[in-house]
Amino acid sequence: MSRGKHAHEALTVVVRSAHELDSALGSAIGTLQQHAVASRCCGILVTREDAGQYTVTLDESVPFGLTQERCA
Repeated sequence: MSRGKHAHEALTVVVRSAHELDSALGSAIGTLQQHAVASRCCGILVTREDAGQYTVTLDESVPFGLTQERCA
């Protein structure tokens, strides 16, 4: 399966504590959901890059309407 990404549709989330995580990821996902609805081509992929660092992207390998998580 090819993994297409919209490079201009990616956000980096960096948090210092666990209690910041839900709010920060929720905000990033909400922003990209607006773009996903407009394009209707892909879903959202949340990748844990490191402790406290995540990348949230529109990704064509994720079906429209879904959000998936993975560890890098």
